[in-house]
Amino acid sequence: MMQHTANRYTPLQTDGFAHPHTNVAAFGLEHGMHVADFGSGSGHYVLAIAEWLAGSGHVYAVDVQRDLLKRTQNEATKRGLKNVSVIWSDLEGNRSSKIANHHADAVLISNLLFQVENKAGLFMEAHRILKPVGKLIVIDWSDSWGGMGPAKSQVVKKGAAIALAEDNGFELLREFPAGAHHYGLILRPMHHVFKK
Repeated sequence: MMQHTANRYTPLQTDGFAHPHTNVAAFGLEHGMHVADFGSGSGHYVLAIAEWLAGSGHVYAVDVQRDLLKRTQNEATKRGLKNVSVIWSDLEGNRSSKIANHHADAVLISNLLFQVENKAGLFMEAHRILKPVGKLIVIDWSDSWGGMGPAKSQVVKKGAAIALAEDNGFELLREFPAGAHHYGLILRPMHHVFKK
């Protein structure tokens, strides 16, 4: 739930959940950056990042659901955000995001790990498009919460997410509080692992 005040969106904290604007402030993004949101869903992070960049740089909403991409693009247009593009992709194939090698300053993977079968492919695609000094931001459910979020068997715990990232060319830089039911990780590419 967001509260609109003078063209600025203020996050409202409800039930201990962190909201996109709260988390985006922890990402360390700077004006002019190019950011890809893998599995952008309803576009909450895309819009929050585009607003954070204040019209500079670019945000790519990458998702398999065309209706959600259309909704994201419509909302970006409505808000006057010209730095948003949508890309249809299932993200589990090689070069699936359609973004050029080493183009992105940051890739966000939020609430997606538990939904994707080819998790290694997801991390490898993020590695491919990130600049050598880029960062990967991972936010996911820390547990199953009585009907909220994934089923217990689908939860990718923080330790498992870090191990997956390390196995696919990343190292952990730091963690950040992503809400009562989520963990937040910021990682960077290890370029001695994948030389492209």
